[in-house]
Amino acid sequence: MRQWLDSDLAYSFRTRPTAILSVIILLVLTIGAVFAPLLAPHNPMDSASLSLMDSFKPPLGWPDSEWTNPLGTDNQGRDVLSAIMYGMRISLLVGVCAVVFAVAVGITVGLIAGYAGGVVDALLMRLADIQLTFPAILTALLIDGIISSALPASMREPLQIYIIVVAIGISLWPGFARTVRGSTLVERNKDYVMAARVIGVPSSRIMLSHVLPNVIGPALVVGTLGLGLAILAEATLSFLGVGLPPTQPSLGTLIRFGNDFLFSGQWWVTVFPGLTLVLLVLAINLLGDWLRDALNPRLR
Repeated sequence: MRQWLDSDLAYSFRTRPTAILSVIILLVLTIGAVFAPLLAPHNPMDSASLSLMDSFKPPLGWPDSEWTNPLGTDNQGRDVLSAIMYGMRISLLVGVCAVVFAVAVGITVGLIAGYAGGVVDALLMRLADIQLTFPAILTALLIDGIISSALPASMREPLQIYIIVVAIGISLWPGFARTVRGSTLVERNKDYVMAARVIGVPSSRIMLSHVLPNVIGPALVVGTLGLGLAILAEATLSFLGVGLPPTQPSLGTLIRFGNDFLFSGQWWVTVFPGLTLVLLVLAINLLGDWLRDALNPRLR
């Protein structure tokens, strides 16, 4: 612990106010999401506890507001603060799982392409280049549509969260593959790799035991930035109505529901989930920017 506190990474973190602020915001939001069943004032998933008589209560500071609903209620009488806390759980779960999937695919493809070179490298990278010509959200929409149409109607809603994870993960893997491929091209010509080849170490073992530990760092930095993109992609899909079902509302779903009442005076139903999404993605991006700069030896 003492060694880490004296490291260059810890010093960079202590001297970067934006990194400290982003970690604080991210910790508060993550704790609120993970422990939502314990911290939320109400359970928005319990339909038996909802009452239409409590619908459209304004947030604190406005007439007719109540302390039990600090951010107001929606058209079903659901507490907006509780819905946001539960919605963040879904958004973070989908974002993290999608990035893990994309990192696994991207590292595998980039490692093979960079180490093998030649025709294998050309084919895999051209596939990545072709996918990069399409916006990530369009790719996710396409994958989501293909998988959903191939499944029976009775299976679509229970499996929708897995479909979204795969769709977003597939849309993000080329960025990780290109990053790992570039690092692998540098590492494969170094002395320790050449020595391993000379003594007859199998290529698969060289890639996993020697090259992978030296190229995974840049991929993890890109993964931090990719988490924000994954959360935004899920929110966009849910806002368009092709994401998660209403029984599993994410931040994007809450924004879509609230958008119907934005111009009728009930602005809080969509504004507060939108602000939460902005804070969450902004904190992740600021943390990723700091991590990228801190791990860049040229900036030390």
